[in-house]
Amino acid sequence: MSTINPFGKEIIKVETDFAGQKLSLEVGRVGFRSSAAVLARYGDTVVLGTAMVSDKPAHGFDYFPLSIDYEEKMYAAGKISGSRFIKREGRPSDDAVLISRLIDRPIRPLWPKGYHNEVQGVATVLSMDPEFRPDAVAMIAMSAAFMLTGAPFDGPVAGVRVGQVKGEFKAFASAEELDNGLDLVVAGTKDGIMMVEAGANEVSEDEVVKALEFAQKAIQPAIELQEELIKKVGVTPQEYELTLPDSDIMQRVETWLAGKLGAGLRMPYPERNDLVNRLRESMHAHFEEELGEDFGEQKAEYNDAFTLALHKDVRAGIVAENIRPDGRKLTEIRPLSSEVGLLPRAHGSSLFTRGVTQALNIVTLAPLSYVQLVDTMEKEGERRFLHHYNAPGYTVGEVKRLGSPGRREIGHGYLAERALDAVLPDAADFPYTIRSVTEIMSQNGSTSMAATCSSCLALMDAGVPLTRPVSGIAMGLMLDNDKPYILSDIADAEDFAGDMDFKVAGTEKGITALQMDMKVHGLPVEILSKALQQGKQGRAEILAHMLETMPQSNKEMSPFAPRVEAIKINPDKIREVIGKGGETINKIIAETGAEIDIKDDGTVMIASPDKSSIDAAIQWVQNITEEPEVGKIYRDAPVVSVMDFGAFVQILPGKDGLVHVSEMAEERVNKPSDVVKEGDRVDVKLVAIDDRGRLQLSMRAAKRNENNE
Repeated sequence: MSTINPFGKEIIKVETDFAGQKLSLEVGRVGFRSSAAVLARYGDTVVLGTAMVSDKPAHGFDYFPLSIDYEEKMYAAGKISGSRFIKREGRPSDDAVLISRLIDRPIRPLWPKGYHNEVQGVATVLSMDPEFRPDAVAMIAMSAAFMLTGAPFDGPVAGVRVGQVKGEFKAFASAEELDNGLDLVVAGTKDGIMMVEAGANEVSEDEVVKALEFAQKAIQPAIELQEELIKKVGVTPQEYELTLPDSDIMQRVETWLAGKLGAGLRMPYPERNDLVNRLRESMHAHFEEELGEDFGEQKAEYNDAFTLALHKDVRAGIVAENIRPDGRKLTEIRPLSSEVGLLPRAHGSSLFTRGVTQALNIVTLAPLSYVQLVDTMEKEGERRFLHHYNAPGYTVGEVKRLGSPGRREIGHGYLAERALDAVLPDAADFPYTIRSVTEIMSQNGSTSMAATCSSCLALMDAGVPLTRPVSGIAMGLMLDNDKPYILSDIADAEDFAGDMDFKVAGTEKGITALQMDMKVHGLPVEILSKALQQGKQGRAEILAHMLETMPQSNKEMSPFAPRVEAIKINPDKIREVIGKGGETINKIIAETGAEIDIKDDGTVMIASPDKSSIDAAIQWVQNITEEPEVGKIYRDAPVVSVMDFGAFVQILPGKDGLVHVSEMAEERVNKPSDVVKEGDRVDVKLVAIDDRGRLQLSMRAAKRNENNE
């Protein structure tokens, strides 16, 4: 490849050994008009990370306007979309949304508070090595691009996806290796961990800690490579200004709040939230009277100052007195309540409440033919278990238009899905597609873990035989001079004021899902280990409550749920069951009312709420696929034709045999038509199959068998 770009400038490239392969970062080959563009290559995976940073703060934003997108390209995997109608990439898949969040979460906290310049990052996968997922490479490309803009990004960061192979941790594990029990993504800086995302098959806390230590060490070469690239390029720091609360306004608000915070504000939710809202309104009224029309122009700044003072008060209570905003101790969990079976027509339902946070879950069962087909850059296959999460505006007391689910809803839904996937029965044992929908009723922190608990209860109510029940908890952290204060079951006030949001779900045996996000610039593994152990205790308490409500899965399913039974046929017979143009299978469905799904291995799934419909369909399929058996008596078999030498009788669909005139009765029969006519039904015994496959039947032998019995 050329080392000079079309403008005569040097293409800068650095590379290093990273988890067993070469990782390279290249600048100057593409993306000339972006703020920065980096081509990252690892194996056959190539990702373009582009960053755009505005040179002035954006007006009208009271938050940091950062957006990060991960772009899947089907061509990267050498594929064309399997859709008959849409071949161009369109709306991002759920996987792409989740990876966008995965990259965003360790990067966002590393920008200074008050930085309001618009920032956009796009990670585009141009080539994909099928041996591993490209998300960690995309994260590295994106981090390097942000570093090269000169904007105040306190990176670099890097990430790695870790699996476990024969007891040993492995970075960039294959999909098959990740399915063995641990699928862990860790992102961090040189000094600490910024983000953790994991799905696991009941892995212990100690094993997770070891994996975190492995990952933190494994990412260091990628961080050092970015630092080398920055030195070679020679980045010019961006001049910027921070939008921070005016110190005079901050002082006025704190003076007005004197004596109104602290112990007087420590009360259970929702009373505390109501008092905070009244306090804010009183502050507005006070300064509006004092400042007149000038207050209208500064109202947003006064609101920011009030929120900041509230956060300081939350932290002060926890650090100085070990008392939380609602009066709880650091390890105390909010009041719990739950119930199941509250929706009469649902196949399974539950309502789980923790404090003010409340989740209603509804489970629907369907035959396996209702699986979701997956066709993305990385995956082709089926999803049998789906968890969907909804949280409209009313759940936080806001007027908000309804729309399609956003990144938060998709992320929370996936976290709960991952937490429960490890304990679901195999399709062979429970041949159903399972959809679990969480409708959040009220929010005050940790809705994704409430969704996990509620979904688990509803699955048990629906009669899904889980290996073990799953509970989840959200943990928080306040750091004061490097001293950690770990909080169990955080509410909104502690989340907003804290330094970590850490969600962990699992069974009594181990962890099934994990998600950690840091708001500080990295944490050591030792602190995360303490949080995991404290979370284990909290999960156990919540699980004990859930088991009081639902000790085990129901033995019987809802009468409104479909019944599904599976039978196995010879795969060579599938064509006969389907028939020409689907004629046979459609006739079975129409006449029995059952749904039928046939797999390539010969598994036939038959579903209907009516057991008699299932039985009729099973009998029909078995009749079509059954092989004639010598010595077996076939009862009530129709006579299809009568000849001079005997009669042809149908013992199975498409299987006719000859009853010779000599085999019609014990006594001599002169003419077959004296004994049977077309359409009669008779009992026959299959006495032989000749070398040409012709069936020899006997009415006389069938009668003799009956007499002997």
